[in-house]
Amino acid sequence: MGRMSVDLCGIELDNPVIPASGTFGFGYEFAELYDINILGTFSFKGTTKEARFGNPTPRIAECPSGMINSVGLQNPGVEKVISEELVKLKKCFSKPVMANVSGFSVDEYVYTCEKIDKCDQVGWLEVNVSCPNVHGGGMSFGTSPEAAAEVTRAVKAVTTKPVIIKLSPNVTDIVSIAKACEEAGADGISLINTLLGMRIDLRTRRPVIANKMGGFSGSAIFPVAVRMVYQVAHAVDIPVVGMGGVSSAEDVIEMMLAGATAVEVGAANLVDPFACKNIVEELPRVMDKYGITSLKDIIGGVK
Repeated sequence: MGRMSVDLCGIELDNPVIPASGTFGFGYEFAELYDINILGTFSFKGTTKEARFGNPTPRIAECPSGMINSVGLQNPGVEKVISEELVKLKKCFSKPVMANVSGFSVDEYVYTCEKIDKCDQVGWLEVNVSCPNVHGGGMSFGTSPEAAAEVTRAVKAVTTKPVIIKLSPNVTDIVSIAKACEEAGADGISLINTLLGMRIDLRTRRPVIANKMGGFSGSAIFPVAVRMVYQVAHAVDIPVVGMGGVSSAEDVIEMMLAGATAVEVGAANLVDPFACKNIVEELPRVMDKYGITSLKDIIGGVK
């Protein structure tokens, strides 16, 4: 493989660049703009057992150097994702895809993961225990080591493919949760999901978002993400997928030096649909600039 290739849970990626779930749809929408096979892979839209319309509108708020969203896991449900969305994707993407799964109970996580695990196109399951935009599920599973481990064990019992647990930054001790997931059988950890944020309209004196609060993302959270990736990568022996405010090839290198094996790009896709393509194309130049022969060599390079 080439100098940009990495191994994520036993699957080789041409490069470490992965559009993050919720910012890249089911892929085929972006395939109308460019050949998405240039990507390492991508994490498709968060999928739940049942179809979800999502949260009431408005559910987007702009911020300096970022945005707040409270979309609320809008998706057609796992049955239609398999029968319709993945069928469309197969026509334009030839690599294994990362399936992002959310739930409102352990049983829902198990049901959805077991279904998606049987799909040939899926290479990894990214199990989201960290969504701040839904009530009665999502982040509630990712705020304690015990709950996160319970989901991990339950999902691993019904799947054959690598399970990557996506963690929330809205906790006091990210390392203890990551280690609990590793001990419960997780094959990888991805972090960070969005920070919990809020904006208020000065004219109406009411929250901008109907749900009051939502997930804060964008370049403003990058230093927090690098710190948490560094902490977790140095505490576990499984791969870490880093994300949070990544918007350039330099950011990818920095995240990998902190310990990330692969790097997801989120909010930047919503600003520029060519963001990930540009990052992939820019990586060789940035590697040359900093004397990097192979990306595999720099993972966790900062001690």
